Amino acid sequence: MIIDGRKMAEEIKTSLKKEVETFGKKIRLAVVFVGDDPISKKFIEQKKKLAKDIGVDVRVYNFPLIISTNELRKKISEVVHLKQNSGVIIQLPLPKQIKTQYILNAIPLEKDVDVLSARAFGDFSVGKEKVLPPIVGAVKKILITEVALPKKYAVIVGAGRLVGRPLAIWFLNQGATISVLNENTKDISDFAKKADILISGVGKPGLVNDKMVKKGAVVIDAGTSESKGKLVGDVDPKAAKKASLFTPVPGGVGPLVVAMVFQNLISLAKLKKK
Repeated sequence: MIIDGRKMAEEIKTSLKKEVETFGKKIRLAVVFVGDDPISKKFIEQKKKLAKDIGVDVRVYNFPLIISTNELRKKISEVVHLKQNSGVIIQLPLPKQIKTQYILNAIPLEKDVDVLSARAFGDFSVGKEKVLPPIVGAVKKILITEVALPKKYAVIVGAGRLVGRPLAIWFLNQGATISVLNENTKDISDFAKKADILISGVGKPGLVNDKMVKKGAVVIDAGTSESKGKLVGDVDPKAAKKASLFTPVPGGVGPLVVAMVFQNLISLAKLKKK
């Protein structure tokens, strides 16, 4: 089965629109964007489009590529303290000169839509989160009615803070056995071929081919990169023929992740209102 992430996201969007209409005041997402990376711009445009459809404002704070860590931290402190900003996200990746985690830690718990500050991620790790990391919310939505996670073997290719790390913790908390592969893993195929659930979030086209996929496995492609002007994933589309569930790129897990960003935003806004 090929997962239609756009259709699932539309269903979530309809629900979110109703929640926004009954909330009683304007909700705004602040996006901190450093530089002008074209793929990041596309992600921001996706967020702005969904926000417009559900009646949420988006304010993008764009800073120059050469900004220092301390300068950026000061700017973010101003952004997070604006009452109009219901939630704040830092568009990743940040430039190499920036200390990323230090910047992420500037977002207070009650506005941390992406669950990336040390405090928010720590709460999530021990099951005390207010909201789930967007990728976790998206994968949970895909798997919850189809796959019993205890006793399953999940292989996660990539250990990044947006995909690999949060999913590894979530799968462990659900009782699954996991392997997390990184750039030091000599042969990812040895692990991939045994996986009941295979997830890749590296951003390297063709990293996972169909021969690496076990028949009947769940394959979630969370890797996004650009090739010949098009968005592509990490997994060869041919793998869909062997998988029981398969998320394509584009149109798979991506739209769901964007929808979960706004689900988190609205949830946090409601908590502050209480």
